[in-house]
Amino acid sequence: MTHPHEPDEQVFDIGIIGGGPAGLSAAIWCARYGRIVAVVDSGDPRNWETRGVNGYLGLPGIRPAEFRGSGREELRGYGVTLIDAAVLRVEREAADSYGSENATEQADDLIVCRIQGERSIRARRVLLAIGMRDVWPDIPGLAHVYGANAHVCPDCDGYDARDKRIAVIGHGRRAVEMALALTTWTFDITIATNGCPPGFVDDDLQQKLDACGIRVITESITSIGHVGSEITALRLANGDALDIDKLFLATAQYPADDLGAQLDCERDRGGHIVVSEHYATSARSVFAAGDITPGPQLAIRAASAGAVAAMAMHRSLVPPHRRLDAHR
Repeated sequence: MTHPHEPDEQVFDIGIIGGGPAGLSAAIWCARYGRIVAVVDSGDPRNWETRGVNGYLGLPGIRPAEFRGSGREELRGYGVTLIDAAVLRVEREAADSYGSENATEQADDLIVCRIQGERSIRARRVLLAIGMRDVWPDIPGLAHVYGANAHVCPDCDGYDARDKRIAVIGHGRRAVEMALALTTWTFDITIATNGCPPGFVDDDLQQKLDACGIRVITESITSIGHVGSEITALRLANGDALDIDKLFLATAQYPADDLGAQLDCERDRGGHIVVSEHYATSARSVFAAGDITPGPQLAIRAASAGAVAAMAMHRSLVPPHRRLDAHR
């Protein structure tokens, strides 16, 4: 296939932005449908420091780098184009019937992905699997323990905190929600607001903390004591030290980039891209899957979402004479 303005440029059926569980899973399924697929990945995943991808059936404790490497190798076997770069901008471009399986049909607009190095790819469907970023507090020592004993997801890492002494760094409802979730595994929990007001505007929140014996301290944190990746203490500005084994960060998140906004995708208050049950966004020909969409941020869920999105993208490209209308 060629583009009328750039005769040597290939047009992909599916362009996938992001090479985590959602993007890799979607690419595998799209390739198995015979689609021409490109995956563009910046190589800077959110969970790179994590010691293991927990709870993924059949792959206990697999490291993120190993997980991604195995997935990319599988994609090469399907002939998927892998591009290691960041997408800087996305935009629409009018297309004619060259992109259609039936020359009598009018093709959809193309999505153009402008990539680092003054390159671009064009695709008939795009999947945004760009994920979220965490806002890290500026605390000395955190980088040494993050991924081993400091985490952002109680669902993923709470099991390994069984009967441990835990500090939740954060404030407001988000910190309370995380602390209560961690009571599944331990009751030795302290919320450390790091100099911020607790922010518990609802008396019910404090009552729940009291009922579970969860303490709240508001002193600023000066550093995290550690030996290697093992946490020894949370050091406070007043000179005290809180003996803990693990900590969880109940801090803010933001989209890994603004591609959803560039394509005018509907988003929720947290910046997540709103999707249908088949992971279609409000923008025509654009789908989204993984942590960038609302819901639990689990690798196995992201992979599942990528597969469902792949099915939907493939079916949206099947011409009318090869499909039936929905059953009435």
